[in-house]
Amino acid sequence: MVRYAEPGAVEWVESGGGPLIAVPETVLPFWTGADGEETDSDYDRACEVDGHVGLLPVGDSTALVLGDEPASTAYLPDHGTFVRWCAADSEDEVLAGVPAALDAAEWQPEVSWHVPGPVFLFDAAWPGAASDRADRVRVALDPGRYAVRAAEVRPGPETWLGLVHLRRLTDR
Repeated sequence: MVRYAEPGAVEWVESGGGPLIAVPETVLPFWTGADGEETDSDYDRACEVDGHVGLLPVGDSTALVLGDEPASTAYLPDHGTFVRWCAADSEDEVLAGVPAALDAAEWQPEVSWHVPGPVFLFDAAWPGAASDRADRVRVALDPGRYAVRAAEVRPGPETWLGLVHLRRLTDR
C-alpha cells in the first residue's frame, strides 16, 4: 500500500484558472482544448459545466469535467477519489483529512460515467494531443460504468476539500 506521506506518492494536477478534465486515453486526440476552430471550443464547453462535475462527449466516449474550483487535484486510487485541494496549509494536512472528509461528505446527486479504460486528468484548456506537455496524471480505471458523485467538505477549521468519488457499477 502506498503511504501518501512518501515524497512523490501523490501527483497533483494544477489548473491555469479553469476546469480540469479527465479524458479517456482512447479519445485524447479528439479533445481540442481552447484551440477549437468552432465558435465554442472544447474548453468553452467545459467552462459551461455548472457545478462540481459534468460529462462532455469527446469522440465516441465521454470526459469528466471537474468544475467549480480551479483547485490542485490528485487521484487517490485507494479511495477511488479525486481530491481537490481548496484550502489547507500543507499536502499532509489535505491527505490526513481525506478519510474524515469521505465519512462526513454530503454528496450531490450521482452521474453515470462510462469509460473505455484509463483516463488522463489535465487542464481543460490544453488540447489532448499536447497534454503531455501539460501538468497531467494518468488514472488507471478499468473499463466500465462508474457512479460519480461530488462534495465539498471541511474536515478541519483550516482545511477545505473537494471530493469527486468514483464507484464502479456492475454491468447487468
